[in-house]
Amino acid sequence: MPDRVRIASGSASDRPRELATRRLSICLAVYCETTMTVPRGPLMLTPPFKRSPSGLSPIGCCDHDAEEPAVGATAAARTRLHQLDGHLHCSVIGTCLGTAELRRLMTRHASVKGSSDLEVHHLAVSLAAQGGEVSKALHKALDQRHAGAVRTFAAARDAAGLDQAWKHAWSQGDIPGAYWALLTHKAVTPELRQAAFGEVHMLSHLMGSANRHELKRFVTLERDNADLHDRLEREQSRRQEAIQERDQLAERLRQQGIDFEGRLAEARARPTENAPTADAAELIALHTQRREHAERIAEDAGHRLRQVQEQLDRALAHAQSLTEELSAAEGELQQISAQGTSAGETGPDGSDVALLAARRVLYVGGRPSSTPAIRDFVHRHGGEFLHHDGGLESRKGLLSALLPRADLVVFPVDCVDHDSVANLKRLAERHQVPFVPLRSASLASFAATLRRELTPSSSTAPPRFCLRHG
Repeated sequence: MPDRVRIASGSASDRPRELATRRLSICLAVYCETTMTVPRGPLMLTPPFKRSPSGLSPIGCCDHDAEEPAVGATAAARTRLHQLDGHLHCSVIGTCLGTAELRRLMTRHASVKGSSDLEVHHLAVSLAAQGGEVSKALHKALDQRHAGAVRTFAAARDAAGLDQAWKHAWSQGDIPGAYWALLTHKAVTPELRQAAFGEVHMLSHLMGSANRHELKRFVTLERDNADLHDRLEREQSRRQEAIQERDQLAERLRQQGIDFEGRLAEARARPTENAPTADAAELIALHTQRREHAERIAEDAGHRLRQVQEQLDRALAHAQSLTEELSAAEGELQQISAQGTSAGETGPDGSDVALLAARRVLYVGGRPSSTPAIRDFVHRHGGEFLHHDGGLESRKGLLSALLPRADLVVFPVDCVDHDSVANLKRLAERHQVPFVPLRSASLASFAATLRRELTPSSSTAPPRFCLRHG
């Protein structure tokens, strides 16, 4: 009775005991109700409470000091795909699964023949939220594809560990697997999940903007290439016409020569008393004049043919340069698109990743608008970029300090002055550093030249540029 009086008084020192007593009463009531409604259940071997400094406390339902579940239980408690918010399904499927892999998976569960990649994506997103067989198959495919990232993120126990693992994966460029492992982790918070979604969403915008510029440049190169092919076809047609005209003229001259030789032989075979008359002399002079005229025409035709041949050779060389630049631009566009689709995965061959292999490239001259893109190209392919503008803003004396550090020197012939080129030749010959001229200051010309000069297949070819004579 005194204890009840002290509890009712509500003093601050007896509040823990009051809470423990109330907790014990609730647990005993729940236990009694359970044992009375299930009379044939298993016998209780241990009481549902334990002794604590504040009294008796129940085990399991109110024990906040219980051990955490094992790693297997944590992995089993990961969020399923259909349990995620509906606005996350689009980014998860689009970022963490490739279009070809998604189409193969959806073919097993729906008729997607003739459907575009966007229609297949919309179908997968709509079925992912239903929790059926398609949702299970998508979840299994995502787990298999990103098993390494799931195992890495499983080591994180709280939101802070998840945030650190996400930032590390973001810095390494392993975004698809980290995104899937983070969204389905047991310890992820709504704030961290929304932050990751926002970062991936903004990354898609950045990749779309970069692809738009590259696509515009690619369309321009295709149009230039088509115009060049038309010009080449016209030049080839003119060349064929010139060759036919030359052959016809040569045939006529040959026939005239044969006729003239026959008539001359007949004239010589006549008796001496029948001396050539004035008509015969005039005829001989006329044929001689015609022959000389025909020879001049043939010489002019040959000269025109050589000019046409030189123009054709220049057009073919220009077409080859544009074809190489177009191929380089297509390779860069495909690499950027693959990075936008798989968020950082390498291409199928992986040959361009080590194109420069920690080489230092010195770029002399150029345009300020294209120099940042060329610098990003060199850094993306594992090289170090050095730049000198040829003396516009940088001192020309800095060129002699930069050149010994470079492994390769390139300069566009249309955006650099003659003094800098002459100085560059002297310094390159002194330090034995190879340098290559570029057709223009564009990124496509830079990429095509590096691919041609640095690929292993071209290592045995003779040098394309002389260090002494240019």
